[in-house]
Amino acid sequence: MQMKLSTRTVDGILVVDCTGRIIFGEESASLRDTLRDLIPQNKKIILNLSGVNYIDSGGLGTLVALYTSARSSGGSIKLANLTQRVGDLLQVTKLLTVFDVYDSEERALESFRTAA
Repeated sequence: MQMKLSTRTVDGILVVDCTGRIIFGEESASLRDTLRDLIPQNKKIILNLSGVNYIDSGGLGTLVALYTSARSSGGSIKLANLTQRVGDLLQVTKLLTVFDVYDSEERALESFRTAA
């Protein structure tokens, strides 16, 4: 399934809804390019991964690179609504210790609100 991205803003926080697979190639390049353009203007970003059913090593690398880019520009990327499969993958790779992960978009939004 081709990766689909849509963006919306909630209380000044950019929410990126991802659907499909985040895999090496066109899918991860699409995510990387989209967020690379958005990170300079948006310091608070939530990746809603509820529609993502698979991430490969290239996709993980893209997520880590985006996280690093956001941090170096003074921003933050949080992950929300992980599927069981994606959550298990982040746990096995120990990336759950790197990312701020929330079980709902609302909780991720609230974490940004309370940090402000």
